[in-house]
Amino acid sequence: MELAQLAQALVAVGCPPEKAGEMAAQLDKRARQLSAERNQSYEQALAHLLTLMSQGWAAPQARGK
Repeated sequence: MELAQLAQALVAVGCPPEKAGEMAAQLDKRARQLSAERNQSYEQALAHLLTLMSQGWAAPQARGK
């Protein structure tokens, strides 16, 4: 996945648009690390991380903040 596409996906799950590019680069790097560590595909690692991130951004909204 290209970083621009990843940044768009991050915004879609709640990432502030002004931080999306930087976070996309960090997420890409971590997904590649997890992929190697866990012997899984990059796509699986990326999906896992996106799920965790979307849950993190949803938590403050669920608490009414």
